[in-house]
Amino acid sequence: MIPRYSRPEMTAIWSPETRFRIWFEIEAHATTALAELGVVPKEAAATVWEKGRDAVFDVARIDEIERVTKHDVIAFLTHLAEIVGPEARFVHQGMTSSDVLDTCLNVQLVRAADLLIADIDGLLAALKRRAFEHKLTPTIGRSHGIHAEPVTFGLKLAQAYAEFERARARLVAARAEVATCAISGAVGTFANIDPRVEEYVAEKMGLTPEPVSTQVIPRDRHAMFFAVLGVVASSIERLAIEVRHLQRTEVLEAEEYFSEGQKGSSAMPHKRNPVLTENLTGLARMVRSYALPAMENVALWHERDISHSSVERMIGPDATITLDFALARLTGVVDKLLVYPEQMQRNLDRLGGLVHSQRVLLALTQAGVSREDAYRLVQRNAMPVWRGEGDFLTLLQADKEVTAALKPEAIAECFDLGYHLKHVDTIFRRVFGSAE
Repeated sequence: MIPRYSRPEMTAIWSPETRFRIWFEIEAHATTALAELGVVPKEAAATVWEKGRDAVFDVARIDEIERVTKHDVIAFLTHLAEIVGPEARFVHQGMTSSDVLDTCLNVQLVRAADLLIADIDGLLAALKRRAFEHKLTPTIGRSHGIHAEPVTFGLKLAQAYAEFERARARLVAARAEVATCAISGAVGTFANIDPRVEEYVAEKMGLTPEPVSTQVIPRDRHAMFFAVLGVVASSIERLAIEVRHLQRTEVLEAEEYFSEGQKGSSAMPHKRNPVLTENLTGLARMVRSYALPAMENVALWHERDISHSSVERMIGPDATITLDFALARLTGVVDKLLVYPEQMQRNLDRLGGLVHSQRVLLALTQAGVSREDAYRLVQRNAMPVWRGEGDFLTLLQADKEVTAALKPEAIAECFDLGYHLKHVDTIFRRVFGSAE
């Protein structure tokens, strides 16, 4: 992943140094378990830990060996032998490369998931704070991009909060599903290594044993993991697009924070563009794109092939690093979002009261007018207002068919903005557990 869209803590999970350190821990724990079972000398296991625990694995040296062996795990084991000495012959007893590679990948994905869950926690905190800040800030709700009925800006943010709470739950589940370990040998039969070794390594690495692993851990687990990342990215894009629409000049109900010295355009000094949320839209596309190859990795030949390997070396780092960056960026957008309640009110009033049309429709039906006739009467008075030919309330109060069913003051009551907000507290209690 390019540095522009990377953060250090997530990037470190995927560094060669981290990968080789995890490989060492897997191998050393397995050697310890083998020693406990009497398969290898306990002194050898102790030496592996003594010489490898604080060793700095030479990435360049491992790469040099791999250029000859054409095998990354063998290259690492050869380098480890250079560090440990003769006792290294007891390392990797009864194991196959996938035992190391798959277990390591899952350790990395679990660590990445922990960072992503923490990212969502930060985003949820920002959304909750801003939602309560604007719980009763009225704004227009839109369907098809067209003015519909009043909502509040706090409800928009509460919706996003609820969505990212679901995202968090999915990530927790995906983390659990991918947190498995395989130390089962060449085709997963444990023919040359005791299943208790797998149990020991799994516990030490914070994983659970894979029930049936052939030579690899089944990739349906990973497909689900990356699919969840794609769904989280889609939620990011949904909120980002909302901000982008609200920042349009003709709307301008909210906009990204514009810092001192920031420039919006190389040509037009007046520009303030939604560059952060546009960037988030692009990053979301990338994260979603990694879900498909993860699904295609599920169908491997027989007990194993390596068609999945090159895919995972790319999508593992790129998907998690990108999503980590995107979640942090979105949190910053929400935290510093500029909100313009006065403009929201101006937009609410822009259609001359048409946003109250349903209330008038319902009042007419409750007064005894058929729904078909009530719809006709309301629409008849609404269409001139669309054309800029009058005020909705005035037209309705001048319509004799309407006033035959509703007194003018009853019509006016239908234009009460507070009517639309009476259940905001109920919704907030559902989302946050409290309306305060």
